[in-house]
Amino acid sequence: VLVMGKPAKSSLHGAHIENYCCMERTAGEDLIQQGIQQAEEAGTLFMHEDVIKISQEDQWYIVQNESGEDLRCRALIMAMGISRNKLRVPGEKELLGRGVSYCVDCDGGFFRGEPVAVVGNESAAASGALTMLFYASEVHLICDQLEISEVLAHQVRESRINLLEGHKVTEIIGQEQVEGLLLSDGSRLEVAGIFIELGAKGAIELASELGVAMDPESPQYIATDKKQRTNISGLYAAGDICGLPWQLAKAVGEGCVAGLEAAAHAKQFR
Repeated sequence: VLVMGKPAKSSLHGAHIENYCCMERTAGEDLIQQGIQQAEEAGTLFMHEDVIKISQEDQWYIVQNESGEDLRCRALIMAMGISRNKLRVPGEKELLGRGVSYCVDCDGGFFRGEPVAVVGNESAAASGALTMLFYASEVHLICDQLEISEVLAHQVRESRINLLEGHKVTEIIGQEQVEGLLLSDGSRLEVAGIFIELGAKGAIELASELGVAMDPESPQYIATDKKQRTNISGLYAAGDICGLPWQLAKAVGEGCVAGLEAAAHAKQFR
């Protein structure tokens, strides 16, 4: 078994995990390293290079890495995850995991009794802001213009959410932790956390080149069946690239199923 990719690109980097069953709060980096160590002890090999191209030849998959090396396999699991859309403002990268988050469901509990902001125009941001009402002392929803259903808009406007429509975040302020935000009108908003809910981009280019079918309702995600099989024999997908919810437990479960199915497929060629 060979795992390809760069662990530093994982969404677990900079994250804190507290909603994973039977595990106390832990840093995402620590969880990654524990997983790598366990896999290596079981004989798994790791190649810390990105995949550049995937092609097929007979019943082989040919995977090309950054170094131009071609690697052959009988079964392939795509688990590239997704890349969260960024605000691209000062302080965002520097304070990731220290008040900057891209997942309300993952990190909301860390801000009990604290003021927070949620940034985004669509339903993920609005729903996230409503969720944070159960945790935060104050919730600010910052957006250009809400693009959500009338039902959800009514819930937002009837709640104690401070809706800042027509505003943009220009800077995230803080030294060791998020302390506040600068807005496009020059005002400063005092918050302990900011949730950036601007959607995500899936790493689907490699899948598209192979002719992998995408989810007809959410074409940024790969379509799979209950066994994590794609429309191409021997090719499986798991994790965030298969769609919502973006949760560690879901990704692990899908990875388990995909691993078992891929192993069974590869054994046919012995």
